[in-house]
Amino acid sequence: MYLCRTLKCPNMSKKIEGFSKWSKDQKINWITQMHFEDSANAKEILLSYNHPRKEIQQQHDEFIENSITNFYLPLGVAPNFVINGKEYTLPMAIEESSVVAAACNAAKFWASKGGFKTQILGTQKNGQIHFLFDGNKTLLKKFFQENKTSLLESTKSITANMKNRGGGISNLELLDKSNVIDHYFQLHLTFETVDSMGANFINSCLELIANEMGLLSANYDDFIAEQCSLEIIMSILSNHLPHCLVEATVSCPVDELNTGENSSGAQFAKKFIQAVEIAEKEPFRAVTHNKGIMNGIDAVVIATGNDFRAVEAGAHAHAVKNGKYSSLSRAFISRDNFVFQLEIPLSLGTVGGLTQLHPVVKWSMEMLGNPDAKELMQIVAVAGLAQNFAAIRSLITSGIQKGHMKMHLLNILNQKNATDLQKEKAIAYFKTQPVSYSAVSNFLSTNP
Repeated sequence: MYLCRTLKCPNMSKKIEGFSKWSKDQKINWITQMHFEDSANAKEILLSYNHPRKEIQQQHDEFIENSITNFYLPLGVAPNFVINGKEYTLPMAIEESSVVAAACNAAKFWASKGGFKTQILGTQKNGQIHFLFDGNKTLLKKFFQENKTSLLESTKSITANMKNRGGGISNLELLDKSNVIDHYFQLHLTFETVDSMGANFINSCLELIANEMGLLSANYDDFIAEQCSLEIIMSILSNHLPHCLVEATVSCPVDELNTGENSSGAQFAKKFIQAVEIAEKEPFRAVTHNKGIMNGIDAVVIATGNDFRAVEAGAHAHAVKNGKYSSLSRAFISRDNFVFQLEIPLSLGTVGGLTQLHPVVKWSMEMLGNPDAKELMQIVAVAGLAQNFAAIRSLITSGIQKGHMKMHLLNILNQKNATDLQKEKAIAYFKTQPVSYSAVSNFLSTNP
């Protein structure tokens, strides 16, 4: 309490105002003294995760509001990825135990079989201006046709640079949505944002157009004469990306599916395809199946400074494109070849945002060869397909827990503060024993 008063913090009530205006030290002191029994230890934990270089820590603090420290994820690498004949080592930022190991195994498996093939199916992104119109729909269509050029020209101040790079607004159309909500309409826009993820660009364009639309409609003679009303509700990009797609594929002759298990290539292929079919038809399985795909995708997306929440939202929307939640990947036999394929929407950027600010993001991008947005889309899709292959392979052979619990064992040992010698003994012992928290605790108690 005394320390907070000397820093001139407001009162120590949990309900406070003006918190964002406090200094970082004041925020830390208030938080640790108000919410923790051992405030000194709580403060030490926060301070220990600050970057030792002040300029880097300041940069991190300026990414978000109310920053008090850094939250670290392990950054792993997965080598041996061959994508369209080019070798890559993928950066993966993730905390889940077995993800990087699974990616490495899948990369190695397919590297000897021609690697991964990818293609971009589209790069269009979307945004909408949502508005209500009460009046004659014919007049609204007339207003739109007469003013479409003016609406687009209202964005000239921010679209010129994007156009020079090959992007910009590619289409603008009026959509009647009054069948779902009374008087509801949209201006639906499509964009090309080249190497930028484009969220700020898209939203800025939408708001300029919405503002111009409001001004024009308020002075439109036909609306005034017929007493039509137009009310803009909001303007925002969409993370639903049905035309910003990438496809990743692996294939090989069925008899070359030498998985190292006691089954032929044909038996493995049959069981693998059946497992994917279950995910296509059964939503309970599909959700977990797709989560496995996102394990690989999110890890690379985070490592390259992109928006994994937007990627997740778009992917799961794509999973219901046929009206029922289903697998994002598919597997089949074509001319005696086993084919495993993933189609997924990905809105990624290689310029702007954290890509030029975060030192580790820049490091990750350089390791990938500084790809443009299209190449990064393909790399990320491959990470998802590789992860999915590794997971299904484990599920239909040894079971998912064998590899996962091997890595989880280390987490338990670290949580129990095991010594290096105890870790060595435990790893050897649990090669043939099931891993659980209680089993590890019992082992450590008998092996001090």
